[in-house]
Amino acid sequence: MTQPISLSKARKARQRAEKKAQADRNAAFHGLTKAQKAVARSEEARRQHDLDGKKT
Repeated sequence: MTQPISLSKARKARQRAEKKAQADRNAAFHGLTKAQKAVARSEEARRQHDLDGKKT
């Protein structure tokens, strides 16, 4: 005989998997993650600050 399963757990797991798949599609479609965008912005600000410091 098979083990009984909790239908609510199975439903929630399926919903989590669907949300993860949608998030992966959105991330690929929209490009960088929020953290990656923040890193890029901080690097650009640092470069700009360095450049401003070297101007005479």
